[in-house]
Amino acid sequence: MSKLRTIVEGVMRQDPAAEAIEFRQSWYRWGELTSIIDQLEAVLQDHGIGAGSRVGGVLRNTPEIAAAIVGVLTSDRCIVTLNPLLSDDKLAGDIRGLKTPVVFAMSEDWQREAFRAAAFDSKALCIEIPSERGGSLKVLSPLGEGDFLRDAQGVGIEMLTSGTTGTPKRIPLKSKNFDRMILDAAIFESRNADDVPRLRKSVSILNTPFSHIGGLFSLFTCLSAGRRACMLERFQVAPFVDAIARHRPKAVSAPPSGLRMILDADVPKEKLESLVIFRTGTAPLDPDLADAFEERYGIPVLQNYGATEFAGGVAGWTIQDHREFGKTCRGSVGRMNPGVDGRVVNAETGEPVALGESGLLELRAKHLGDGKNWMRTNDIARMNEDQFLWILGRADNAIIRGGFKIIPDDVVRAIESHPAVREASVVALPDARLGEVPAAAYLVKSGQTLDAEALRVFLRERLTPYQVPARLLQLEELPRTPSMKVSQPELKKLFEAA
Repeated sequence: MSKLRTIVEGVMRQDPAAEAIEFRQSWYRWGELTSIIDQLEAVLQDHGIGAGSRVGGVLRNTPEIAAAIVGVLTSDRCIVTLNPLLSDDKLAGDIRGLKTPVVFAMSEDWQREAFRAAAFDSKALCIEIPSERGGSLKVLSPLGEGDFLRDAQGVGIEMLTSGTTGTPKRIPLKSKNFDRMILDAAIFESRNADDVPRLRKSVSILNTPFSHIGGLFSLFTCLSAGRRACMLERFQVAPFVDAIARHRPKAVSAPPSGLRMILDADVPKEKLESLVIFRTGTAPLDPDLADAFEERYGIPVLQNYGATEFAGGVAGWTIQDHREFGKTCRGSVGRMNPGVDGRVVNAETGEPVALGESGLLELRAKHLGDGKNWMRTNDIARMNEDQFLWILGRADNAIIRGGFKIIPDDVVRAIESHPAVREASVVALPDARLGEVPAAAYLVKSGQTLDAEALRVFLRERLTPYQVPARLLQLEELPRTPSMKVSQPELKKLFEAA
C-alpha cells in the first residue's frame, strides 16, 4: 500500500460523521464519500476489474465523482479522464478510441444519447454515479466481451492535456509519480508529508476541473492535509469570492485569468481579507498583473509551474521565498521543487548555457523517465544561481513571419500593458506571402473602450514592426479550455468566422 493511499484512507475514515465537502452550500460527510468508494469497489470486484485495470470516468466537479476518483486511485487502478465539457459526438468518439473496460459517469451524463450509445456499444461495464444525494450506484450495462485495452499496471492516471494549442493528448502518469507530486507539495504548507493528519476545520476551495491535472492535484493535496473542502463546479468570480468570504481560507488558487476577473469586477478588499497568499498556475502570469493584485488587496501572488507530461509540479514559490526574493526574482515561476533538477540548454547543440541566458528547459528527477537522463521540454527558459526559474515562452508556438521569429507572449505582454485591456491572446494565422502572421484577440476592462486601430497605434510604439499583429479582434470573452487557458484552436475559428 502506497504512503499516499495510507494517508488518504486514514483521513477519510477517521470520523464518518464529520463534515468533508461543501457543495452548493450543503455539507457532505466523510461517511457519504466512503460509502460511494465502497460501492464502487464492490461493483468492480464483482466484475473482475482488479488492480492495474483502466477505469474511464466522466469527471465533473461533484463530491460523488471526487469519491469515485479517490476509490479508483487508492485501489491501484488507473483512471482514464473523460472531459464532460466535450460535445456529445466528441465524448462518444473518445469512448470508442479509449477502449476502457469500465466507464462511470453521473446520471445527467448518461442522458447524453451519443455518449451512452458509444459506451454501451463498447461492451464496457457502465456505472451510473447517482446525481441524487444518498443514492446507490447502478450498473447500467454489465461487462461484456469487448475489444478492451485493460492493462495499465503502475499507471495511476491517463490524463488529457489542456489542448491549448491543438488536439488534446492523453498522457500516462505513473502512480508513484502522482503520489510523489502530492507528498512533495507539503513543503509549500510547512507540514510533515509522512503523517496521517488529524481532521482540520480549515477549508480549501476546489475550483479547478477534475479533468485537468490541477484539479486532481488540488483534491488530493486537500485530502492528504486532512482539510475540508468547498467544491465549485467551475471558476466564477461571484461564487469564488462568496466561498472565500464564508470559509475564510488563508490560501486559494486560480489561473491568472481569474486574477484579472477579480480585479476587473472590483471585488471589495474585505471579501478577501482572510487570504495570506494567492496561488496561480496553468498559464503564464504577467508580473504586472501580480503586482496590481498585491497592490490592490495586499495579497502576494505565488506562481507554480508544472506540466502534465512531466507529472505535474516542477517549480513554485513559498511565502518565505517571496519575502526574500520577490523583488529580485520578479516574474519567476519560483524555485525548482525538491527532487527536480533543471537546466537550460542551447536548442541546437544541447549544451548547457550560462546562468541567466535563455534556451530550452530540460528536467531530471527520479520519477521522470529512467531518473538519470535529462528530458527536454518545449519551454524557453532561464535560471539563476539560486535555482529560480523564468519561463519565457514556448518554442513550439513561436510564429515565423517571413523568417522573423515572434514569441506570442511578448506580444501579449505589450497588448496587456494598455490600461484599457483586461486580457489578450495571440495565435498564428496562415499567410500566403509570409507563411504565417500573428493575430490578437483582446478583452477590455469594464467601462473602457478601445478600438482596433487605437490599439494598433499603441503597439507600434512598443513592438518591432513584424511583431505587430496583422489582425486585431475585440471579444466579450475568450474561448477557454476546462483549465481556463485560452483555446487557440477555438480562437482561430473565431478569426476565420470574422
